[in-house]
Amino acid sequence: MHLFLRTMLQLFVSGRRPALGIWDSGSIPLRVLLTDIDIALHMNNGMYFSVFDLGRFDLMVRSGVWRMMRARRWSPVAAGETISFRRSLQLGQRYSVETRILGLDERAIYFEQRAVSDGEIYARAVIATRLVSADGPVSNEDIIAAFGAPPEDLVLPGWIHEWRLNNTLPSTRRPAPHAW
Repeated sequence: MHLFLRTMLQLFVSGRRPALGIWDSGSIPLRVLLTDIDIALHMNNGMYFSVFDLGRFDLMVRSGVWRMMRARRWSPVAAGETISFRRSLQLGQRYSVETRILGLDERAIYFEQRAVSDGEIYARAVIATRLVSADGPVSNEDIIAAFGAPPEDLVLPGWIHEWRLNNTLPSTRRPAPHAW
């Protein structure tokens, strides 16, 4: 809820920005706000994932994918995330969120996102996402039919497969008991 208004504003602004293809990279300019920082006065580590949501929404809106998803009643959900930090973004600092799709496999669509300031990468994340409908996960065939095939040179890095296997929780149809 803390980013609800910011997300609504981003959806509005993105709808007025130049069009992109879903397989293109997108960029949104941002500034570190008072609501983004933690007690150390730099951007809170959890806030990076929240502003990266804004970057994915921007790419989906500008490519027309958001409209197609809404018409089909598909919703995007995060299935897994990993992030690495290099430097801290400070209160008031200008930066951009850079977004691109790394590729897809039978389980997810993978985004790479970066927080960049003055040409330097401050943080980099990989987000595994899925599209879901009332009937369950949307198949790759349906996704490609709706959005178009990825470029032939878009090859998912090999380490992503290992990361997904090592990071995945059991399906919701299988038990996942909590026991230390």
